[in-house]
Amino acid sequence: YVIVQMVDEVQVEYYDSNTQRSIPKQDWVDQANRDTDPDYLERYTENRKGNQQVFKANMGILKQ
Repeated sequence: YVIVQMVDEVQVEYYDSNTQRSIPKQDWVDQANRDTDPDYLERYTENRKGNQQVFKANMGILKQ
C-alpha cells in the first residue's frame, strides 16, 4: 500500500506500508508543517496507517 501526495505535479509526501512511515519529500512542506505542529509527522504516519487498514477492509468487501 502506497500513498503519494502531489501538489502541482510535485511529490510532497510518501507513505509505504512496508516501512510504515510518512516521509516528506519537499523541505518546504516539512518546515511549514513543523512550524505549526512539531508532532505532525507522527500524526500523519498514524493517519496513513489507519487509511491503510480501511483500504484493506474495503478491498475485502469488494472481493466478496
